[in-house]
Amino acid sequence: YIYESTGAKKPVDRLWISSMTKQAIKEGFERLRPGDQLAPLEAAARSRSEADWLVGMNATRAATIRGRAWVGGVVSLGRVQTPTLAMIVKREREIQAFVPEPYWLVRAAFEPPYDGLWFEGDETRIKEAGRADDIVARVSGKDGEVESVERKEQSERAPLLYDLTSLQRDANRRFGFSARRTLQAAQSLYEGKKAITYPRTSSRFLSGDLVPQLKPTAETLVPISEYADAARYVLALQQLPLGRVVNDARVDDHHAIIPTDVEHDVTEFTPDERRVFDLVARRFLAVFHPRARYARTTIVTLVEDERFRTRGKVTLEAGWRSVYGHQSDEERKAQEEEGEGEGIELPELRQGQRVRCVTAASEAKETKPPPRYTEATLLSAMETAGKLVDDEELREAMKERGLGTPATRAETIETLIRREYVERVGKDLQATPKGLQVITMLEEHRLTSPELTGNWEKELSDIEHGKGDRTKFMREIEDFTRETVEQIAALDKEKLRPERVELGPCPRCGETIRENSRAYGCTSWKSREEPGCGFVIWKRVAGRTLTPEVARQLLEEGRTREVLSGFRSKNGKPFRARLVLNGEGKIEFEFPARSKTVQPTAAE
Repeated sequence: YIYESTGAKKPVDRLWISSMTKQAIKEGFERLRPGDQLAPLEAAARSRSEADWLVGMNATRAATIRGRAWVGGVVSLGRVQTPTLAMIVKREREIQAFVPEPYWLVRAAFEPPYDGLWFEGDETRIKEAGRADDIVARVSGKDGEVESVERKEQSERAPLLYDLTSLQRDANRRFGFSARRTLQAAQSLYEGKKAITYPRTSSRFLSGDLVPQLKPTAETLVPISEYADAARYVLALQQLPLGRVVNDARVDDHHAIIPTDVEHDVTEFTPDERRVFDLVARRFLAVFHPRARYARTTIVTLVEDERFRTRGKVTLEAGWRSVYGHQSDEERKAQEEEGEGEGIELPELRQGQRVRCVTAASEAKETKPPPRYTEATLLSAMETAGKLVDDEELREAMKERGLGTPATRAETIETLIRREYVERVGKDLQATPKGLQVITMLEEHRLTSPELTGNWEKELSDIEHGKGDRTKFMREIEDFTRETVEQIAALDKEKLRPERVELGPCPRCGETIRENSRAYGCTSWKSREEPGCGFVIWKRVAGRTLTPEVARQLLEEGRTREVLSGFRSKNGKPFRARLVLNGEGKIEFEFPARSKTVQPTAAE
């Protein structure tokens, strides 16, 4: 842009490197790239910048003028931040509207010793307590037989190398790092310590020209004790398995993040740098290891026409998992939910063998609301424009239609927090009342659509690869911006005004209880000098926003009718409780199946 603005005609070459080591910089200067070769990349970057500026500036001004009275202050909107906020708000609404449903599981203990979980078809949940108790009574102490025994060997490939988003996801899951904190550590490892390659990449593959550097890179990890065995294994390979590592077609501007081929003095790293480097180093070594192999056994036991399923999983070969040496918390939790355990040794059983149900018991459970986004799960959702995609290969294919870029997603999350649209509660990201109001104001508007922004990202990707039309894209953005401003300007101001609901008489003085921006309070309050009776129910209690209906139930009945979800303890742990208004007008928690009440430590 500066080159064009000054009217310069001098030739321009670009230094294009993915590592800050002396050797990489030297080689980069030896093969500088002509400036016009990267013109499509410049066109895409300029289009993204101009689109963000046009949409953000105009939509923010229009929304602030129109919605200031409702939301309060500046109403900041953006091409990426608004659909991201919309996803968080949608999840928050699902949690607030969730009504837990009870169900029961029936587990049985058999002789020879093994356990089983009742099932029918694909369902393990029983909706009525009476039916669960009936099954327990009918099978306890009865003989049965092994209906089927199925043994399968399965294998699992190592995950792909890291790009920035997947690195941020793992650091959030394992260490609780924010996306920004991970990026800062990775950037320092790249620029200052010269320990890893360029981190702001969207690729999870390497280019073919890097193959000669792979073993030297592994060799630099041998002196670090925790990587020594895995690194020596890689060095001993006659031929490296490169099928899921090298793919020139999947490398755009920069390749996946890997360690550099220089010695690493990890004692000089900060704690954050050490943890991020550990993720990168282990993943680099893991991709050259064989698949992990498991033996999975599934036993179905029939007792009194009721079926019980038993699952066991035994590791035959650790393969790439030996690089990590442990099972993740997520995997352990998932296996416990399924009644399957790592390393469970099952007795030798054969089809038709007679067994005895020694004991059986029912276990009361409740359905759980969808979890709030963590930074890890939000980054995944941004990568796929809100679509739930677990498969690693499919996620790679959808990257071009994500929200933002790997380098900007962390800042988008931080922007939402700075704007007070979202707050961190433990590891969770929770929409604030202000964030909820912004999305309510824009209900059904296309600016809140992750799919629309994802389609724009695809067009930008096409421009970057020389297949798109920058002029056409910017025309679409200009048309969309005009449409957005017109639609916001047409919003009925009266409908946007906050409806200050009147909930009934104050239990202390009889005056009216009315909603305001932060609470449901008594109208006897006039000023600090005339505070009235001081009765108030704060809208935010233990991380949950109380709706007018919940406040009305507290005033009229002294308690909520349902057990509510979405609360968070001081330690960030989620919990469910019924709210009770005590004799002093204070809110207390009443926990399910207990009469014990606890007063909140703080109301926000």
